[in-house]
Amino acid sequence: MSAININTNNFQSEVMDSEKPVLLDFWASWCGPCRMVVPIIEEIGEERSDIVVGKVNVEEQQDLARQFRVMSIPTLVVIKDGKVVNRSVGAKSKDEILAML
Repeated sequence: MSAININTNNFQSEVMDSEKPVLLDFWASWCGPCRMVVPIIEEIGEERSDIVVGKVNVEEQQDLARQFRVMSIPTLVVIKDGKVVNRSVGAKSKDEILAML
């Protein structure tokens, strides 16, 4: 499954209620490093059926960005059982992202 767009309407069901670990990518269209990470995030979403991969556009979802205290993008957050277990700021390689899981 490819990465899904996360917003305030589906956040509870797709992220907090997920039985699988969730990788969230906080991004914006104008962000150069974010554009470098997007293809990697999409690829991980296609390859890994054991996790949920979501993208959060910080301009459209400012409440979620505030909730996760996103100050710089891209910010990657791993959530398991409704709790943040890992987070990283800045562009990462595929191996570095997979290691977060």
